[in-house]
Amino acid sequence: MSEQSGEHWPGEQVVEIEAPPQADDEDTGEEPAAVVEAEEQEPEQLAGHAPGALDIPDGVDLLEGSPQGTRKRIAIVLSRFNGDVTNRLLESALAELEQSGIEREHVTVMPVPGAFELPLGAMALAKTRRYVAIVALGCVIRGETAHFEYVAGEAASGLQLAALETGVPVAFGVLTTENLEQAMARADKGAEAVRTALEMADLFNQLRATAKAS
Repeated sequence: MSEQSGEHWPGEQVVEIEAPPQADDEDTGEEPAAVVEAEEQEPEQLAGHAPGALDIPDGVDLLEGSPQGTRKRIAIVLSRFNGDVTNRLLESALAELEQSGIEREHVTVMPVPGAFELPLGAMALAKTRRYVAIVALGCVIRGETAHFEYVAGEAASGLQLAALETGVPVAFGVLTTENLEQAMARADKGAEAVRTALEMADLFNQLRATAKAS
């Protein structure tokens, strides 16, 4: 006899079949609780960055630089390697310098083979004492070997050493990315490096003026 007929032979064992549980993805007109809770959550902050600006209390002697140029001389040491990216970094840096009031005749650009050579180039430029700040621009993209870690790490430590040994601000404008797409998306970081260099140069100038006046 059919299980759906509702009839059975005398003495026959009747097995009642329960309806299967409703599938999770079946449209019931109500959204699952997990989905509703996810929509109500606040959006997360981007990794690696915290919002907010410095809040310096009143009553302290504040010494703060300004990213403005006027007649300051700036040098840019630029990596040739990954040229499609470093060309854009240079364009971004030059545009920011112009916006800050520094004319092209006060800007020196010195290309070097790659990011590994940036510290040596920055050190040589800083030792001339002709420039108030150095901007280092380059790009290191991760590959299949440990080459990335060695080059990126040495570039960072070497540029810091150039600044510490000479007392001339050296701005770090070297991209260290996982792939070319990430690098191209960050090619405007040249402007950020310029602002850092100008601010530090102005800060050092104020510091020297304060020391002379005291």
